[in-house]
Amino acid sequence: MEFRYLPMTEEDKQEMLKTIGIESTDDLFSDVPPQIRFNGSLNIKEPTSEPQLLQELSSLSKQNVNLKSHASFLGAGVYDHYIPSIVDHVISRSEFYTAYTPYQPEISQGELQAIFEFQTMICELTGMDVANSSMYDGPTALAEAANLSASQTKRNKILVAETVHPESRQVIHSYAKGPGLEVIEIRQKDGVIDLEALRAEIDDQTAGVIVQYPNFFGQIEPLQEVQQLLETEKAMFIVSSNPLALGYLTPPASFGADIVVGDTQVFGIPAQFGGPHCGYFATTKKLMRKVPGRLVGQTTDEEGRRGFVLTLQAREQHIRRDKATSNICSNQALNALASSVAMSSLGKQGIKKMAWLNMQKARYLKKKLEERGIPVVYQGPFFNELVIDLQRPITEINQLLLPKGFIGGFDLGKCYSQLSGHMLIAVTEIRSKEEIDNFVKEVGDIHG
Repeated sequence: MEFRYLPMTEEDKQEMLKTIGIESTDDLFSDVPPQIRFNGSLNIKEPTSEPQLLQELSSLSKQNVNLKSHASFLGAGVYDHYIPSIVDHVISRSEFYTAYTPYQPEISQGELQAIFEFQTMICELTGMDVANSSMYDGPTALAEAANLSASQTKRNKILVAETVHPESRQVIHSYAKGPGLEVIEIRQKDGVIDLEALRAEIDDQTAGVIVQYPNFFGQIEPLQEVQQLLETEKAMFIVSSNPLALGYLTPPASFGADIVVGDTQVFGIPAQFGGPHCGYFATTKKLMRKVPGRLVGQTTDEEGRRGFVLTLQAREQHIRRDKATSNICSNQALNALASSVAMSSLGKQGIKKMAWLNMQKARYLKKKLEERGIPVVYQGPFFNELVIDLQRPITEINQLLLPKGFIGGFDLGKCYSQLSGHMLIAVTEIRSKEEIDNFVKEVGDIHG
């Protein structure tokens, strides 16, 4: 047969028509008035055989630039990291990739244990008491945290640093429309939140303050100073954090964070055109019953054997709608499993080393850029991203880099008008010294 997935023969078709008592497919549409039927031919290609179709699609796919054909220096929320080969082996097992959601714990022990381990490792990285399992992605987790802070404090003002990912800020604004929250963005100064501007906005109506750590520019925000500003007004401290960076940096819990959220794409999840991702949501025991999504707990059965159950599910399917924390109705269990396998494979020391390599390679890039006379804009502590000023349209530069085998950085002018001509560059442990040197050479040649 030419069409493997459409195996119906002409004999099958005639038998079906005879069974329902009509002579042709057109008779199926006899109740549709002729004047509204489409009588022409659709402007689409004629059907072809499966081998020919596969050949055509393969040829089209080869026109795409990808992470195997080019060295990527594009981060801005989606990163090219090392993924242990065991990740694909585990998540390809049918009992995991066909599982939707573990409503029946007695037959979902493997799935529930995987989620429980994910929660445990997120708590270890963030320093928080509890973590859920899981959120759609980092931005929606952050917006849920903003809403939770408002419901907990009975206040309606959310302060968000301008250095938080632009797309995350957009999601926060969208989520805030429903409950009618006021979202105020705090300007940046030298690549981090302007503490004086923050001080001026904090008042007795402030529900929460949101910062990113490391922030969108790769800089390390002064979490301790931010937390000190919140003490007098009792506003909640919300931190969006790259969990890989927490393998080396001091965890947000040490600075008094009430909620820590982020995205585990950095652990075991490919870039795959920007999604899907896996968000995490970690908080204190005090807020445990307000966490969106679900929590998996560890217990024992009547025979004393270790088991896992869905402990808390503060969503509208399980409790009164007006008492629900969120309408989150699913999770990213398969992606959470991928992250769990990656973190388990790397181990504590492996994650720390991976974070250290990101930091060291980014600093090597910074050194080489400055030697070439390319201005690095912010000089504060940073993780694996930095901003350079090329004084030319970044889209134009990136187009020139593609034939050289490089995916360039993010055009900051798209989100920050004052940063037109500035590029955000990411360096991960994947990038080699040769790739970094060649990238600096090509950027330097273009920059002049």
